[in-house]
Order: sequence, then C-alpha cells, then structure tokens
Amino acid sequence: MAKENAKKRNVRRNFFILGRFIVALLTIFACRCYDMDIERKRWKNRQLISKGKKRERTWFLMKKLLAFLLVAVMAMGLCSVASAEGYDQALIDAAKAEGELTVYGSCEEAYLNAACDKFQELFGITVNRQRLSTGEVAAKIEEENGNPSADVWFGGTTDPYNESVAKGLLEPYEAKNASHLLGDMYRDKDGCWYGIYKGILGFMCNTEELERLGLEEPKDWDDLLKPEYKGLIWMSNPNTAGTAKLVINTMVQMKGHDEAMKYFVELDKNIAQYTKSGSGPSKKVGIGECVIGIGFLHDGITQILDGYDNISLVIPASGTSFEIGATAIFKGAKHPNAAKLWIEFALSPDCVNIAKENESFQFLVIDNAEQPEEATAFGLDPENVIDYDFEDAKNNTSKYVEDYFNALGAAADGRFQTE
Repeated sequence: MAKENAKKRNVRRNFFILGRFIVALLTIFACRCYDMDIERKRWKNRQLISKGKKRERTWFLMKKLLAFLLVAVMAMGLCSVASAEGYDQALIDAAKAEGELTVYGSCEEAYLNAACDKFQELFGITVNRQRLSTGEVAAKIEEENGNPSADVWFGGTTDPYNESVAKGLLEPYEAKNASHLLGDMYRDKDGCWYGIYKGILGFMCNTEELERLGLEEPKDWDDLLKPEYKGLIWMSNPNTAGTAKLVINTMVQMKGHDEAMKYFVELDKNIAQYTKSGSGPSKKVGIGECVIGIGFLHDGITQILDGYDNISLVIPASGTSFEIGATAIFKGAKHPNAAKLWIEFALSPDCVNIAKENESFQFLVIDNAEQPEEATAFGLDPENVIDYDFEDAKNNTSKYVEDYFNALGAAADGRFQTE
C-alpha cells in the first residue's frame, strides 16, 4: 500500500509540474504571436510617427521581459517542488529558528559527514557532528540522563537503541516520512527510533592468507570453533559495539541461551582481538592483519571496492541475522524542531541515496529509495535471514551481554579494545 501511495503521489506531482511547464510554453508562444502581429502592423504603417514607433518598441521589450520572468518563476517553482517534497514548511521554519543541530553518528564517518553536510545544504542549519560507536553513544546519554549534549543519533544497529528506549533516553516522535518504511519492523512502535538501512551479518575472509596457511574458509558459525583458526579471527567488543551485541543475540536466538554462552567460550579461544567498532575487523582483513572478521558484509564490500579484491564474503550456511540501522531523537534534546526535521530528512531519499557514494552499501528500507546495486552484485539477499526477535533483544540485550562476560570470566582480557 505504501508503494502504491508513493507512486500516486509521484504521478500527481509529475502531472502538476508538466502542467505548469505547458502553461509557461503557451504564455511564451502567445507573446511571440502577438509580436508577429505587431511586426505586420508596423510593416503596413511605416508612416507612423517616431513617437508611436518608440511606444511599440517599449511594449515589445516589456513583453520579452515578462516572458523571461515567467520562465524564471517556473524554474524556481520546479526547484521548490523538488526540494521541499516530504518536508513541512512550518517545521523547517521552527528548525531554522533554532539555528543548529548536533548529531552523534554510529555509521561510517564518510556517510555521517555526507548526511550532515546535505542537511546543512538543504535547510541552512549548522550541523555539529561526532562519530561514536553505538556503545559509546548509549553510555554517554545514560550518563547525561535527560540532558544530552547532542540532539539526535544517526546510524548503528538497533540493539543499543532498544536498550536506550527501555531506559527512557529516547524521545518519541511520529514522523511523517515513516509512511515510506517497508514495514512496521523498521520502526519502534512508539516512534522512539526509525530504521534507515538493513545490514547482513557474516564473515569476511582474506583468501590469500587462508591459501598461504592451507586452510579453507569457514562456511558456518560452528566452523569458527575449529582449532586451525586459532588467533585468526577478529570480532568487535560487546561493551562498545552494537555489532557484537547483535552477534550475541543471534547466537542466543539460534542456539538457546546456555548453548550460546558455551559457544562464545569456545569461540573466544580463536579470537585475536575484539575491536571497539563493529566495522573494525573488516578494515584489517584486506591487509592480512585479520584473516577472518565477523561483522556486517556491507563493510566488506566497502573494502573490496577500495581495492582489496583478496576479501571473500561468507553468509553462514545455517542462517544469520541482520541489523536495522536507525536514527532517533535524544530525550531532552536542546534543538527539538531541528531534531524532528533530521528524522524526516533521514527517512528521505535526500539522505539514504547518498549512502552508497560514501562507503555504505546497506539495503535501504524506505520505498522511495534507490537500492545499492553493489549489495546484490556481491550475492547479498536482505530476505535470506532468520526471523530475528526484536522484542527479546529489546528486553534482554543488557542481560545477555552481562552473561557473556560472566561466561568468559578471566578470558575477558586486554584483547577487548575500548579506544
């Protein structure tokens, strides 16, 4: 239904624009016809006094100027239709009155900067930004407790968002552009966060290093426990990265709680490093520092397109889960109208369509977006995932992370990076 409504809106808008353009052309044509009539009269009445000729010339120039102004107005009208679509003018005015916005971004820094710059360009509002992992943002706003130093959160998986919802740290907002979401799963039921993209969890492998070591690439989650992979695997730190929280929730949902904790104790024996950021492992695979990285496969695509063609992407054979990258308003935001306008912007093609140009190749979750061809070209399928239980993740992520570290015990050592 959302797709049909979007198509109808586009058709109506296109007819409206076409109609205005035709009116402009007819106006210009009428002026030209009148000019020709004047020329004929001037030919027949060359005996007119010079004063009359000057009057005709003045009228001729005025009509030319009028035609030019009509075309200019039409051009401005067309531009305003394109740029203002999907945004409420009253909200824009209120946001501009606030003057600025501060964004904490948990997506890749290139995309964060591009999105902030685009918002600033569209609305003339100064955008301050800082790149932090989801765990860092969650910890920061919990410490600030309703008096946040930023207004909105942009990017990163929803598990930390849901933890923040449970603590009352995100502000509900019913976004107009949420009507473009592909389904209810891509939003919090109370409007505390909205999805903007979807990423598939899997493995990234350095094929050259595996060949040098005489090893095959892992095909499934349990393959990662093989002793020959000792010291070759990297994962992110559950204390700082939402990606690692998703890995924990995925194993709990696929194996059951107790078996999942046993699994992580065994997996830990093969882990060389736990990075602060979820994308950390992917950035070390191509150079061979990490041989097998656990993370989101779109991060692997970024590395491959940067020239590391020695990376292979593995979707676990028994199934995998996915992230919903989100955006939200912080409770107590000092620029509430600019924050609301940001949510509308984040749920628009203006924001999501520039992701693929800025090192981000996730699947997009609004119906009027352009899906990145790169994702499907590498064999990723947004529907080939488990039925992830978001309610369980929302209610229990903090407990599962605590259980995870309790299970590892003394093994939770200096490999867990926080810087």
